[in-house]
Amino acid sequence: MKRLLTIIPLLLMLCRLAPGALAAPEEAGPEIAAPSAVLIEKETGRVLYEKGADEPRAPASVTKVMTLLLAAEAVDSGALSLDETVTASSRAAGMGGSQVWLEQGEEMSVAELIKCVAVVSANDCAVALAEHIAGSEAAFVERMNARAGELGLANTHFTNCTGLFDDGGHYTSALDLAVMSRELLGHEWIKEYTTIWTDSIRGGEFGLANTNKLLRSLPGCTGLKTGWTNAAGYCVAASCEREGTEYIAVVMGAESSESRNADAAALIEYGFANWALCPALDSALPRLRVELGEADTVQTELAGGGMVLLERGDIQALERRVELPESVPAPVEEGDKLGTLTLTSGDKTLAQLPLTASESAARLSAGGILLRMLLGLVNVPV
Repeated sequence: MKRLLTIIPLLLMLCRLAPGALAAPEEAGPEIAAPSAVLIEKETGRVLYEKGADEPRAPASVTKVMTLLLAAEAVDSGALSLDETVTASSRAAGMGGSQVWLEQGEEMSVAELIKCVAVVSANDCAVALAEHIAGSEAAFVERMNARAGELGLANTHFTNCTGLFDDGGHYTSALDLAVMSRELLGHEWIKEYTTIWTDSIRGGEFGLANTNKLLRSLPGCTGLKTGWTNAAGYCVAASCEREGTEYIAVVMGAESSESRNADAAALIEYGFANWALCPALDSALPRLRVELGEADTVQTELAGGGMVLLERGDIQALERRVELPESVPAPVEEGDKLGTLTLTSGDKTLAQLPLTASESAARLSAGGILLRMLLGLVNVPV
């Protein structure tokens, strides 16, 4: 009894000294030196790693992810053409930091300006684009903040389109930057610019070399944007695609470009090593009978796309179970939930995904019901 009374206080003391010693170990992940980092998969948007991911920080030139996003959206909406000519203002020509030394009155195409922003992080070209799209940089920044609101970016506020000025009101977070990057990569053609290693402008007289050295050191790297200021430290939004799966790693506040790149590469390799995209379905979904509907059946579909991100260890034993009723009553609206797709591996449930209607079926009117009943009585197909 004396030995037991001696051991119990010792055990209690050890628990106080190491409160996590008896808890389940956290999921393994890469060691990241930077104070803020996040890893997401592009197709699903799933967050696979985060460290200080919601902390607002000065983003330096990674700000230009949003600048490029608004430019890409303007191009794809038809409001802006890549062949359009832009004339540099005195303000654009007077920007400092990274630049291609635009002169006031110099003309460049939208495509050339986007290339300079993506490859060498040219502040003068970013301002020229912003002024051309919105009339002024201030008006463009309003659009940046409005777009951030639409994307639900709670830890983001912009005061300029370059990131050159890291005042207290210009900030974002690693997770918000990852969301912006995912939106930008949705415009596939932007990779024609973000993957350029070297190029030139002005008829070959001015050379461009990409600030993102991961393009050479990380197989499959598709971009995206680097940044540095004294206030922000070294930042990067890095994207990488292999065999149809693309990851986005954001690192903020690193102490050096080497540390920043090492963190981003470690995150991306962690993603490829541990997860993979798989088809959620292995066969076509049936049409579902509609009771008293103007249409006899509606097609079922998997909501949210056809791919799921799974841990590699779960894929080999993956099983799919489709649960649908034999019929549904009218009316059916497009998007209505009709059933569930359950993914399992062994005794583990991986996901339960909604199966929805891909079309609508209105309810028959009283007259329509009566007509159908009469036709049924005389065995006329309906």
